[in-house]
Amino acid sequence: MTDINSASANSPLETLSWQGGRPGHVQMVEQTLLPTEFLELEVRTVDEMVDAIYRLAVRGAPAIGVAAAYGVLLGVQDLTGSTAQEVMASLKETCDRLAKSRPTAVNLFWALERMSACAESSAAASASGDEIIGALFEEAASIHSSDKDTCQRMGAHGAELIRDGARILTHCNAGSLATGGMGTALAPIYTAAQQGKRVSVYADETRPLLQGARLTAFELMRAGIETTLITDNTAGWVMREGRVDMVIVGSDRIARNGDVCNKIGTYSVAVLAREHGIPFFVVAPLSTFDMTIADGSRIPIEERPSEEVTNPFGRRIAPEDCKVYSPAFDVTPARLVSGIVTEVGILRNPTSYAIEAAFKDAGLEIPDLLDSGAVKGTSALR
Repeated sequence: MTDINSASANSPLETLSWQGGRPGHVQMVEQTLLPTEFLELEVRTVDEMVDAIYRLAVRGAPAIGVAAAYGVLLGVQDLTGSTAQEVMASLKETCDRLAKSRPTAVNLFWALERMSACAESSAAASASGDEIIGALFEEAASIHSSDKDTCQRMGAHGAELIRDGARILTHCNAGSLATGGMGTALAPIYTAAQQGKRVSVYADETRPLLQGARLTAFELMRAGIETTLITDNTAGWVMREGRVDMVIVGSDRIARNGDVCNKIGTYSVAVLAREHGIPFFVVAPLSTFDMTIADGSRIPIEERPSEEVTNPFGRRIAPEDCKVYSPAFDVTPARLVSGIVTEVGILRNPTSYAIEAAFKDAGLEIPDLLDSGAVKGTSALR
């Protein structure tokens, strides 16, 4: 256990990293204890990584993607001397286990697909088991390094939207704790501050797990950004009072048409922003776009345990046997989104055409759409 003040202030926290070469382990910030305690976990097995992702010790779509890539390494690193077939079988089993940890964050599946494709390419080239493992280590390092670079570029593009003196509202946490780099939604804020712009932030607390209160406020204050914490149901009123100039949030999955899935409560903020004429921006890498789904009705929405609502942080606040509905995410229709900031630029008033063009400009393959029917447990957006 380390005192929270021992983490060096005014520098982005590194939420996770690979330690020890081959074999090695993952070191990550235990985010469930912030902001009162700063503990770095050592994750050494696939089961420990699945647990860390599920219980939100590591969270945020990009960070989950990096964690998943490193989780694959945990599953194969001890297979030195094994055949290529044995390594590939272990890889599949590991990916299947990791895929069940969080169903909504598309970066999780994107990272697993990249790792699988890397292994399959090596195997097709008649690589040995050890060579496949080596290629996987290089791929995981590349995924992490790429995310750091992507965050920097999103920060630079997004900072163009922020004027000197801007007052920004954000929901949930999308900073360095949620990525492999400086963040998604918070990256433009950090970059604008580094450019000398005066920036202040209203941070929604984000019920039921209070990521805004515990993580976003902690991150921003640590970086010297003026921060005001508000309850989720205060957002509309501070907009009505004229205290908010723009909204910036992150995303866990974006459909091909620009519908944005993010932490529960984001849709409400978007509706309020539209009512008050306030621009609503999303910051997310292209890896967060799920081009196989036409719109947000196809996004599976994770439901969290009822105890997170009835017994927050171990204290019961609701009657025994109270029925609970606790979706972890909601979907904001593209029509409410002023723009999506990506590593390749800003997609203003996003449409399928603009998103497909961005993929083509980035040299990325655009997959075919899946069946257009809605996923069970979600509702079509109108």
